[in-house]
Amino acid sequence: METIQFIYYQEDDVWVGWLAEYPDYRSQGTTLDELKENLKDIYEDLSAGKIPHVRRYGELMVG
Repeated sequence: METIQFIYYQEDDVWVGWLAEYPDYRSQGTTLDELKENLKDIYEDLSAGKIPHVRRYGELMVG
């Protein structure tokens, strides 16, 4: 089983979030669990190559 990080917040009655590695693809849910399920669906589509021109977040060591 793989673990991925996500960022989320609650705005009024809606949970909003995105995958840390893919900040351009946001989702929402009426509960935190619904948001997590929606983010899993996005991750599956991204991993399967169903979404073209994906921009990612990375880290670069300098110095």
